[in-house]
Amino acid sequence: MPNPEIKIANRLYFSQEGAERHSRPAVRVALAGIIVGVVVMILTLCIVVGFKQTVTQKVAGFGAHIQVVSFDNNNTYDLQPIEVSDSLLLRLGSYDHVRKAAPFITKPGMLKTDSAFHGIVLKGTDYWNFFRHNIIEGGLPTQPNQIIISQTVSSQLQLQVGDGVYAYFVDDNDVRARRFTICGIYDTGFGQFDELFVITTLRDARRLQGWEANTYSGVEILVDDIQYLDETADRIYFATVNKLDENGYQCYYVQTLQEQNPAIFAWLDLLDMNVVVIIILMLLVAGFNIVSGLIILILDGIQLIGTLKALGADNSFVRRVFLWQAALLIGKGVLYGNSIAFILASIQYKFHLIPLESATYYVSYVPIAFPWGWILALNGLTIGVSLLILLLPSMIITKISPAKVMHFE
Repeated sequence: MPNPEIKIANRLYFSQEGAERHSRPAVRVALAGIIVGVVVMILTLCIVVGFKQTVTQKVAGFGAHIQVVSFDNNNTYDLQPIEVSDSLLLRLGSYDHVRKAAPFITKPGMLKTDSAFHGIVLKGTDYWNFFRHNIIEGGLPTQPNQIIISQTVSSQLQLQVGDGVYAYFVDDNDVRARRFTICGIYDTGFGQFDELFVITTLRDARRLQGWEANTYSGVEILVDDIQYLDETADRIYFATVNKLDENGYQCYYVQTLQEQNPAIFAWLDLLDMNVVVIIILMLLVAGFNIVSGLIILILDGIQLIGTLKALGADNSFVRRVFLWQAALLIGKGVLYGNSIAFILASIQYKFHLIPLESATYYVSYVPIAFPWGWILALNGLTIGVSLLILLLPSMIITKISPAKVMHFE
């Protein structure tokens, strides 16, 4: 058996929806304000989280979450070699939350055709998961001296799968040339990196450098959850700091993808501030609409208030009646807002209808993610803040006198 105030609020709410009352337009405006506010907040959250996840995944695809390189690293792609033994690889891959530890080699150079040239970084790797999912033509290297290039480089140099191309590399004022065959074309939509990286096998990159076995530019480490990135990087740092490689030469240096790409992640951090500002503004808009709607409900129900007070109901009881009525309105607005937001987000997630300029935003379409924990928290915050905002206007009820209402009637 529901409480009397809840039962009265239900009767008022549902009877009001089917009746032509003075408050009906105002209630509809308040409901629309709640719906719009919830839709904007949820879509903002889904888009920003989607941006952060997508950009982070792409940056990690080109350079992993953590890199262990030479301490003499000069923050370029022409890294000093380090010895990486099987035991070191096994140790780096054994830490909690580490998904994969794989060696890599990078070498800056230039691709040249008869009519054009383009600066690149040749990267050797044997871990192909990221590029396997982004190949749009051809396949991964299976033969010596094969490379995959991006669609951006393919368009700029007019190269196709099966074409041969010369790459030039500078070492101590000596220029070396190597002929490669293009076996695949990839496209990640990350223009900044797509136009830079050409990918080959670890074996071919080591042979190009003239390095011995177990000698690499460094080790790339992928974590299974980005929230454990700093914790994992600290563990690896303290395990390798001030330690020489297997031959007693180079010391190890640990860097995360944020440290390698500070400008990108500074931009992503600014998005968090945008989310906070938008959520605050939408809560204020929704709160204003709810308050105005409640005031209209109270004024429209002034006869009922006088009657309830005349029958012995105290101010607290009458306030709860109207707060419950407003809560039903808030609940309906939140439900409709969530439904509309999820429909719009799902359409964008599935069909990528809204495009973006990848050179500016690092992705070719508006990315969507569904952070369910944050969405539930946002809904709870919306309902909680809305109800708290309603406490002040509900004080109007305490000023209404049954005698004055009866006299007015």
